[in-house]
Amino acid sequence: MSELNKLTIAEASKKLQAGEVTAVDLARACMEEAKKRSSLNAYLEIFDDVEEQARLADARRALSPTKGKETPLLGIPLAIKDNILIEGRKVSAASKMLENYVASYDATIIRKLKEAGAVFIGRTNMDEFAMGGSTENSAFGPTKNPLDESRVPGGSSGGSAAAVAANLALGAIGTDTGGSIREPASFCGIVGFKPTYGAVSRSGLIAMGSSLDQAGPLTRSVEDAEIIFNAIHGRDPLDSTTVDDSLYPKKTPTKKIGVPRALLEQGIDKDVLETFNQKLEVLKANGYEVVDVDIPSASLALAIYYVIMPAEVSTNLARLDGVRYGLSLKGSSLLEDYAKTRGEGFGPETRRRIMLGTYVLSSGYYDAYYGKAILAREKLTKEFVSVLQQVDAIVTPTAPSPAIKIGEKSDPLSMYLLDIFTVTANITGNPAISIPMGTVEREGKQLPVGIQFTTAHGDESTLFNIGKQIEEFMH
Repeated sequence: MSELNKLTIAEASKKLQAGEVTAVDLARACMEEAKKRSSLNAYLEIFDDVEEQARLADARRALSPTKGKETPLLGIPLAIKDNILIEGRKVSAASKMLENYVASYDATIIRKLKEAGAVFIGRTNMDEFAMGGSTENSAFGPTKNPLDESRVPGGSSGGSAAAVAANLALGAIGTDTGGSIREPASFCGIVGFKPTYGAVSRSGLIAMGSSLDQAGPLTRSVEDAEIIFNAIHGRDPLDSTTVDDSLYPKKTPTKKIGVPRALLEQGIDKDVLETFNQKLEVLKANGYEVVDVDIPSASLALAIYYVIMPAEVSTNLARLDGVRYGLSLKGSSLLEDYAKTRGEGFGPETRRRIMLGTYVLSSGYYDAYYGKAILAREKLTKEFVSVLQQVDAIVTPTAPSPAIKIGEKSDPLSMYLLDIFTVTANITGNPAISIPMGTVEREGKQLPVGIQFTTAHGDESTLFNIGKQIEEFMH
């Protein structure tokens, strides 16, 4: 029974239905492991009512005529990223600005997970306001990679990824603005899934980039990611950007995968590229046709992202001014109140992105930067649509390297380059998944790297099908 925290969601669900274990057993196993591995700093808070939640789930199962067969998340312990509102719970987005903020309502995905009977273990550490790729930008200290504590777990959903990889929860929820689910999944050797933009409600998520953000699961298997996605997706009257997935045309799979070779020519570690090419050969050996595809604007994706994202950040965080929400520090004038609150409440990376965003939106620079980025985004989206009419999925490595050392990339630009393969799916709104594809060696340690698949809008089913087949091939 001591290995309960290492089960997949699907395995645990079967054991719960068969009466072999209880939700309380699962929750206790995860909490015990979380205490043992507190040095990871994966959780900012473990909730005080976890066992009570688990007991209620067990009681609900006992009353169910089907033993909860139709709700596979009933009694499953999950970790929740600290930018998703849970009514009555603190939610800080890992920032001093919101350190004592208590959510007054449930995010839509939390409401759906509660309806499904999930048990929330606690809130996980992250880069402040989801700004970063390493979880080093948290106001409450960095999270460490469970496989090598001298390295980062990735970001911004690093706490959620570390919680799953270290068996401190059976699954987790993260958010993905430019790869913030998929990159930490790659660094921690787990599955990370970003749904189609609009497939999952953003109501109750602390916004970073409103046209880019999307919540999704981090799990040990593709099947688990699908289970969570099935519970959280769907139209929501509280979020006008949500889309009814029945509106998307259904594709007939062709087992054809596209590789944007031009994008793989720069900035990628040699052994990561070798591992990726080996996996392409495995795909071919298993009946997939792998073809090169041309996405000319993909080389501009980072530039597009790092104009649009800070612009949306500066707009979204304008409300945190010391008057309406969060921290409030007093100066000798109203202007000084603002300056003091925002200067001390926000960390360096958040301030950097607010300033960048304010600049690209300012008079005289809007057309030169933001206007051009929006046009380039439309062009890139059209290129993706066109390529995905010819192939089932586009495949790349998830990140150009394995997990980096804590403190290794002090230059922000070198950190931003880690997003080179992941930002495209956020810019275009396509669904994408990262699946472990093997390991590479660094300093005598084997570190995981991920392979990423991107499919057409609303075509999550193809992603899950390919993903499950990939897991079979890799084993």
